[in-house]
Amino acid sequence: MLDIYNELVRLVSHKNIERNKSLKNHTYTRLGGNADYFVTPETYEHVRQIVKFVHEHNVPFTLLGNGSNLIIRDGGIRGIVMYLGSLTNIQVTDTTLVAQSGALIADVSKAALKAHLTGLEFACGIPGSVGGALFMNAGAYGGEIKDVLESALVVDRFGEIKRIAAEDLALSYRTSNIPDNRYVVLEATFQLEEGDYDAIKAVMDDLTNKRESKQPLEYPTCGSVFKRPPGHFAGKLIQDSGLQGVQIGGAQVSLKHAGFIVNKGNATANDYIALIEHVQKVVEEKFGVKLEREVRIIGEDVEHSEKEEAFCKERS
Repeated sequence: MLDIYNELVRLVSHKNIERNKSLKNHTYTRLGGNADYFVTPETYEHVRQIVKFVHEHNVPFTLLGNGSNLIIRDGGIRGIVMYLGSLTNIQVTDTTLVAQSGALIADVSKAALKAHLTGLEFACGIPGSVGGALFMNAGAYGGEIKDVLESALVVDRFGEIKRIAAEDLALSYRTSNIPDNRYVVLEATFQLEEGDYDAIKAVMDDLTNKRESKQPLEYPTCGSVFKRPPGHFAGKLIQDSGLQGVQIGGAQVSLKHAGFIVNKGNATANDYIALIEHVQKVVEEKFGVKLEREVRIIGEDVEHSEKEEAFCKERS
């Protein structure tokens, strides 16, 4: 019988591993169940060895970023959850900026400002990690990751480290081929341009003010729930459908911005999912527009989790 815990200890040390770890504090919605094994690697070699182990032994595996555009179901996640929050180094050389996957993309934007580099202003208010930003080609206020990304250093599904050019990542509106290829992003290389510090800061301050005035930052939220449908704005469609303020359990369509769903207190993942589906149904009935989720939903429902709760015991 495979002893997952001791194998992980052998690969990365016991201080980097937690069993039955609550994931609520690792998502912006502040909800979600537990991970069987929560691993925080400190080096690229740690990441490579874990991915290789997962592949060779067919162990369920989930990569967790900063949890800003994510809903984790109430039953949690089976197998290994790997969190890259210890890989946060940012380096600037001339007009090239290299950031590790666990760094916050907003902090990368600030590092660019400090170096008088322009191109990442749009990212100053995006709450995700660098890895997550590449995963979904994050963007805001007219800018996207694909506009400034030169390449990514990744671990492939077999545990091999590769450098992939930006044009080979199929970056488009809120998507990439990173999940399909099961890449784990280690670092991103951005090519920026020299700029004027005051002008860059003015743009970032303006975007920050817009974000703070329009988005419901006072509540836990999964960020923008839906992608922008062609020819429409999701928030406007939701608002015009009379859904603003509608609540299921502890989840509510924000009164401040209809494109957001907030946790009013003690919301469950099922509350969020039910409200998302209700919004999609009403908007399609009223306007004939199918809203596509931008937010990712992962993990298991409680009933599935209970059926498989022996996973840790059987494989440890």
